[in-house]
Amino acid sequence: MSRQLADLLVKDKIITQAQLNDAIAGVGTSGRSLVRYLIDKKQIAETKLLYYLSHKFGLPSINLVKFEISNEVIKLIPVDTVRKLQAIPIQTNRGTLVVAICDPTYISSLEDLKFKLKMNVEAVLTSYSAFDTTYAKYFGGVAVVGQAIETYKKEQKKDSDGLTGALELVQIHDIDSTGSTEQDAPVITLVNGILSESIRLMASDIHVEPYEKRFRVRMRIDGVLQEVTEIPLQMKRAIVARFKIMSRMDLAESRVPQDGRIKLKFSNREVDYRVNSMPTLFGEKIVLRMLSTGNLQLDLKKLGFEQKQLDVFKRGLYSPNGMVLVTGPTGSGKTTTLYSGLAELNKITDNISTAEDPVEYNLEGINQCQINKDVGLTFASVLRALLRQDPDIILVGEIRDFETAEVAVQAALTGHLVLSTLHTNDAPSTVTRLLNMGLEPFLVVASVNTIIAQRLLRTVCKSCKVDAPVPVEKLVEIGIPQDVISQFRPVKGKGCATCHMTGYKGRIAIYEVMDFSQAIKEMVLRGESPLEIKKQAVKEGMKTLRMSALTKVAEGKTSLEEALTATMEG
Repeated sequence: MSRQLADLLVKDKIITQAQLNDAIAGVGTSGRSLVRYLIDKKQIAETKLLYYLSHKFGLPSINLVKFEISNEVIKLIPVDTVRKLQAIPIQTNRGTLVVAICDPTYISSLEDLKFKLKMNVEAVLTSYSAFDTTYAKYFGGVAVVGQAIETYKKEQKKDSDGLTGALELVQIHDIDSTGSTEQDAPVITLVNGILSESIRLMASDIHVEPYEKRFRVRMRIDGVLQEVTEIPLQMKRAIVARFKIMSRMDLAESRVPQDGRIKLKFSNREVDYRVNSMPTLFGEKIVLRMLSTGNLQLDLKKLGFEQKQLDVFKRGLYSPNGMVLVTGPTGSGKTTTLYSGLAELNKITDNISTAEDPVEYNLEGINQCQINKDVGLTFASVLRALLRQDPDIILVGEIRDFETAEVAVQAALTGHLVLSTLHTNDAPSTVTRLLNMGLEPFLVVASVNTIIAQRLLRTVCKSCKVDAPVPVEKLVEIGIPQDVISQFRPVKGKGCATCHMTGYKGRIAIYEVMDFSQAIKEMVLRGESPLEIKKQAVKEGMKTLRMSALTKVAEGKTSLEEALTATMEG
């Protein structure tokens, strides 16, 4: 139906054929709505679209977000029907049900609804964003969690034993956006709701946490943990058991940490979760890390690199040998940057192998090896084995010790390109870290091509972005050049339903890319400090993390507060 409406928009010259073709290419096989894509890409304004559709189809329009819908009305249409028809019931009046739709091409499908409900059905129009917000509120994961909790309490009164059997017998391979409350046990439905809500919110992690008097679920959204729901304590054992069954953990073992993996189908894509259970004072805590390949951006140009930084990075990547190192704290996007580099290099003429702990994403055409310390499969031992596998390019998940560093340097010096990560605050201090591991300065100088430090900044929500003027004195104080201040227009997010009142939606990477120039190599050999090396790199044109962050502020992508919080002075 979305294609039918999109074609109508072209016919009436609301959008061009070229814009539609771009949307079709952008959406691909994801199943995403073409019109939603056009709105997100600012190809059409929602207000203009709503006005056009209202006049074209002769339907009244409303602001659905302002409607409070009663539970009795919500229950009139099953969740799967709401999703299929893209119609939300909002009120009843003398045998007539009023439903809100955002795509009028679905209106013919409402005839079936009239027959099933034995009621007259009338439609009103609303915007796509208002429809999505209302759907999430009344039919999304959190709403379903609440319904499942109520169902669980009722079922417990009837028969407390029936639930355990369902937990042991049902194995999820496929979930929709809510689960099925009518067919599945409440615990299964509740867990489905938590997982689908994490996908909807694009949460990187889910924390299921037991305390003495509370059992809560938090999700890390754009790098910040937010509480999404609280679950009754009596459901604690059943919920933890459900997650352990899904991730193939030992249900009887609760004294030691366990690792598992969940693979689900959601809409038209697969989503992987890396799962860990940890015994705590009041029960097992479950943490899930989402590893959806849909979130993996493998196009270097879209990661956040500025052109000069990208040129330096690519120069390191296309060197015949040597090391390219990416540094930063946990969760700063290092893996994505490295995988993007591998995707750039992934040619049929090269043998690319990796040693990872764990293997987070499966990449076609690349030989990936999972580290397993229990059987002696360490980074160093895998790296030595890979050198006997006729490699051209090697990725080492992390250089943690002297042994791994030594083998990586040997590989880089013997004609191989080596990509790896370290944990350091900035690019220049990576040199000191390698030296402290025990490497000789001449080996570091001979093997390292490029060092990248990176962070992730939350981007300001486009739906509630407003100007946030900052006094000139403050801008001068934080290092904004006087000649740039006049064009500097800081922004912030006021907070809205789209960003869950945080003012931020999504994240973007900032980089500090240091080319190992001849001057810097000589400084390393002389034993110069990281501060002196940084000064030289800046002199040669390197942008520090702080400078890169301020550039994103100037571009209106993030707030000044976020830029200053996420980066050190430099």
